[in-house]
Amino acid sequence: MIEARHLRVLRAVSTTGSFSAAARELGCTQPAVSQQMKALEQSTGTPLLIRTGREMRLTQAGEALVRHASGILAGLTAAEEEVAAIAGLRAGRVRMVSFPSGSSTLVPGALAAMRSAHPGTRVSLVEAEPPRSVEMLRDGDCEIALAFRYPEVRGSDPAVVPVGVPAVPEGVWGSDDLVVRPLLTDRLIGVVPEGHRLAGAERIGMTELAGESWIAGCPRCRRHLVEMCENAGFTPRIDFATDDYPSVFGLVGAGLGVAVMPELALESVRPKGARIVPVEPVVHREIVALTLPDLARVPAVAAMLDHLAAAATR
Repeated sequence: MIEARHLRVLRAVSTTGSFSAAARELGCTQPAVSQQMKALEQSTGTPLLIRTGREMRLTQAGEALVRHASGILAGLTAAEEEVAAIAGLRAGRVRMVSFPSGSSTLVPGALAAMRSAHPGTRVSLVEAEPPRSVEMLRDGDCEIALAFRYPEVRGSDPAVVPVGVPAVPEGVWGSDDLVVRPLLTDRLIGVVPEGHRLAGAERIGMTELAGESWIAGCPRCRRHLVEMCENAGFTPRIDFATDDYPSVFGLVGAGLGVAVMPELALESVRPKGARIVPVEPVVHREIVALTLPDLARVPAVAAMLDHLAAAATR
């Protein structure tokens, strides 16, 4: 196998005309140059140099190899410089995918901090709900996926999750092949029209909403809503479903139903005609940043995860 170091020595011998001159140029000994040239000839299986008096002359094979060596070594140097820039966060990219309420709350501050600290690193963002975002990560379509997970609620008490306690144990996200960076726990809240009979309540039990018309969110949120209601003893009548949180608030504000949604959604929406009321039992979803073990060691990815964690604390 031809090695880059051997090509550098061959090129030096070609330009200087001797082993000793090449050794001086490369900063090594003449025997070291001779040894590397022997190794290169063994790799190629043909003579590359012919001694003529005090000078070394290239054979036809040697000339061909030197001709290609320049391009190979130039490409290798460029690759080394690019890798060094990426490792030093002077270049590189991070592709991120996030669910909408994360995109409007956690992501902007983290992106601004990343751009300020490492302006040479390019970060892109697309939106997708889990589990699609997790699939994109495993398929190589992104380096970081923001995702959320609800606790299991069907027929058990784990629906009641104390504040600050992750709904899912750290390091567990359906598979051991992902690196999980917990960011925060997001409380679920009730949303009712301003004129609703429970609009002034300090908190609402899920059973008090049994006969209501419901407005549900994304498929994952919708499934969790059904499980919460069934755990409370009833099946919700879902008349409207939308992935767009402003639309949920708009429908509630128009008096078309009630909803339970993540508190994080309030950060970017100003509800009109709707009242926010805590619900019981208290339920939190866990919000995490996911990546793959190899990607977690990439400096730009590690830096972006740190900025996301910092944004979550704010």
